[in-house]
Amino acid sequence: MSPEEFRHWGYKTIDWIADYLENVEKLPVLSQVEPGDTRAKLPNTAPVQGESFADILKDIDEIIVPGLTNWQSPNFFAFFPSGISAPSILGELLSAGMGVQGMLWATSPACTELETHVLDWLVDMLKLPLHFKSTQTGGGVIQDSASSATLVALVAAREQAKADISKLVAYTSTQAHSSVEKGAKIAGISKENLRYIEVDADYAMNPEALQQCIEKDLQAGLTPFYLAATVGTTSSNAIDPLPQLGAIAQKYNIWFHVDGAMSGTAALCPEFRWIHQGLELADSYCFNPHKWMMTNFDCTCFYVRDRAKLIQSLSIMPEYLKNQASESGAVIDYRDWQIPLGRRFRSLKLWFVIRHYGIEGLQHYVRKHIALAQEFAEWVKSDSRFELAVNPPLNLVCFRHKGGDKINQAIVNNLNSSGKSYLISTKLEQKVTLRMSIGQATTEMLNVKQAWELICQIADASEGI
Repeated sequence: MSPEEFRHWGYKTIDWIADYLENVEKLPVLSQVEPGDTRAKLPNTAPVQGESFADILKDIDEIIVPGLTNWQSPNFFAFFPSGISAPSILGELLSAGMGVQGMLWATSPACTELETHVLDWLVDMLKLPLHFKSTQTGGGVIQDSASSATLVALVAAREQAKADISKLVAYTSTQAHSSVEKGAKIAGISKENLRYIEVDADYAMNPEALQQCIEKDLQAGLTPFYLAATVGTTSSNAIDPLPQLGAIAQKYNIWFHVDGAMSGTAALCPEFRWIHQGLELADSYCFNPHKWMMTNFDCTCFYVRDRAKLIQSLSIMPEYLKNQASESGAVIDYRDWQIPLGRRFRSLKLWFVIRHYGIEGLQHYVRKHIALAQEFAEWVKSDSRFELAVNPPLNLVCFRHKGGDKINQAIVNNLNSSGKSYLISTKLEQKVTLRMSIGQATTEMLNVKQAWELICQIADASEGI
């Protein structure tokens, strides 16, 4: 493709993206295709000769779009948000165009230094503990996901423990993300040595239960080494009691990791920084700008209290990576902070987002979404047919119809098959519970009202099931 052709089709592609985002609300939120529909539209073999880019773009509309679940729809209320923005898309485009490898400082100094600087910015923006700054003992790095952050923290904790791996025990709550179990499996921790601690009435980890479990393991000759707490669990948005959990971790010399995946962004606003109370006790922390901070996937900010412990755990120096800058000790080589060697220029899109919106602009979206969720919760409380499963601390409302599991499942199924809105269910206290997750940038009160009206209509039609 010549530079002239690239410009022409580049403009066309940007136009396509702009049109898609402008009209995404008109598309079904949950894809309506059946299994195999997309593949049935594709040829059995790859083309022998190249095809025109016009045909490729045409197939995006005819083959790909019908098979999309439209995460950027203002009527998307499932899972947690996967926010994007125009500045983020443009930052990603530039990163792709530069095509640099950021594995070492020497392989692109700007890639490393911008990342270090933007991660330091975020410490100030969220008022995180100062030891997470690169100018202190710790520092930050961008991982692809919170799952990778959990795994990296597990590996660092395992190496620090310096004990027989068969005796290492990790702890998390029954409401923690599945990535903790997966990370433990990859890190070589046996399933039998991962403890799920019971939760309280708000689904937050119970410190007393944790303490009792640790004591029991010590008496059995095991070595507690890792504790994963959550700020905003997936099922209920529960906030684990970090001060008490951190104190227990310090008492028993356990690595304390805190996962703030979606909810951590709320700390942009001073009135929501209570969610991080006790974070100063953590050895590592992560949150996802690619969920609620207008930055497209993938972009997880991961911080450590002591970067030396992380680097010692992951650093390997083959001959072909040796260079003067690394040997000087004056630079950061982010390959030593993650599982893979290679890394993309992810900080570029995050830098674009922060500069375009500013702190106040990002705070606006957080406050808007939390206000919409709290309003939705009031509608649930005022309707005698429904009940809240738990009081929503931020932008996730967990609720259910009092008629039981069948009617709640019918509401989810019929709502999603309509294409007008999309939400998912979970189970709390073994009851089917609906999750209303509000976090898309373009979601407004009208979208939330329409979703509630549709839920009520389906409930009316489903009563007696």
